[in-house]
Amino acid sequence: MKERKMQMVANKVKMEDEDSLDVQFWLSQPASARIAELTRLRHEYYIWLIGEFPSQMEKTVMRRKI
Repeated sequence: MKERKMQMVANKVKMEDEDSLDVQFWLSQPASARIAELTRLRHEYYIWLIGEFPSQMEKTVMRRKI
């Protein structure tokens, strides 16, 4: 068996702290990285759902009266 050169590391995180850590992480990322990740997730979701990424998407707009 090969000997590991790098030791495996794991951090225990409480469930209630996990969401705030996720939020802190994404807020620390630049807007371009957040949009790129959102696009990647959306792409994976549509491929899983319908087998392909649609060439056009409907635009949802909500207008509120002030």
